Amino acid sequence: MNPSITQKERIISLDIIRGFALFGILLINVGAFKILTEGMQIPDYTGMNEVIAKLIEIFVEKKFFSIFSFLFGAGFFIFSSRAESRGDKPRWRFARRLLALFLIGIIHLIFFWGSILATYAIIGFLMIPFYRAKVSTISKWLGGIIIVYIIMLLMGLFSLDLGIFSKVSSFLGNDAVAIFIMFLTGFLAAKANWMRRIRELSTRIKWIQIITLPIVIGFSLWIWFKPDRDYQHLQTIIGLGQIPTTYLYLSTLFLILENKRIVKLLQPIACVGQMAFTNYWAQSFIGLAIISLMGLEFVSPINKVFISIIIFAIQIIYSVIWFKFFKMGPLEKVWRYMTYGRRIAYNKK
Repeated sequence: MNPSITQKERIISLDIIRGFALFGILLINVGAFKILTEGMQIPDYTGMNEVIAKLIEIFVEKKFFSIFSFLFGAGFFIFSSRAESRGDKPRWRFARRLLALFLIGIIHLIFFWGSILATYAIIGFLMIPFYRAKVSTISKWLGGIIIVYIIMLLMGLFSLDLGIFSKVSSFLGNDAVAIFIMFLTGFLAAKANWMRRIRELSTRIKWIQIITLPIVIGFSLWIWFKPDRDYQHLQTIIGLGQIPTTYLYLSTLFLILENKRIVKLLQPIACVGQMAFTNYWAQSFIGLAIISLMGLEFVSPINKVFISIIIFAIQIIYSVIWFKFFKMGPLEKVWRYMTYGRRIAYNKK
């Protein structure tokens, strides 16, 4: 049994999208790499900082970790189905993989308090019962959960006080549910083999764009012109636009990546996505080093963009070089070893 996959087996578009998702996540996380001194107040942003802050809220916040979640869900099906084809027990093997992710995520929390890895592992266990489910069954579950999620967010938006039910709505409208929705979306897309049939399904995908685009524009204008910048209220609005925006991003990216020239041009970003686990870890260390060298007390929106571009450029360079010699990133190797319990070939040859 060979647990590693060849370059030909990879869906390159997924690696490219994963690379872009890492950059979006970085734009959000980079401000959290530096822990603020107790009592320090972040000033109200004006001018270009205010514009960039709003653009990040509209186009980036909650959207790129949703794309990452979609890819995680797709990866669950790809990993488990390959395990089953080799005669392995797919659900047990994936459970072990999640346990390994949880342990690595706990370690990462020591260095970066905002790490999402342990949370991904916990929520990932909810995916296991769906492995044998039919595509139609998964679609119904997904639709139902999305409806409940939206209703709960609307209740929070209008501050409806329904006693104990308000606490339930707060729980069902949080980011963990959004992560699970995108897990399930990715799993459904992989199980139905949609990602290998983009050209065939292009008309349906364009309809997703047509439906989601006006919704995204509406929420974007709402956030941009919202006079009250109350954090909780703003986060609820961003959450309401999260799923349609993510679906718009994904449908657009998949259609664009049907162009082989574009795929070839974006191959360096695919390298970043191919070792996403390692790069996600590395971002927090590289970011903290750059912030310290710059002597920043806090990271303004302008600096978020500047530092994120530097970090991502560094990661593109070393990821491309790394895959000249090795088949997977160092943390990917550790994760596979913890998943399978034995050493596997590591160098390119």
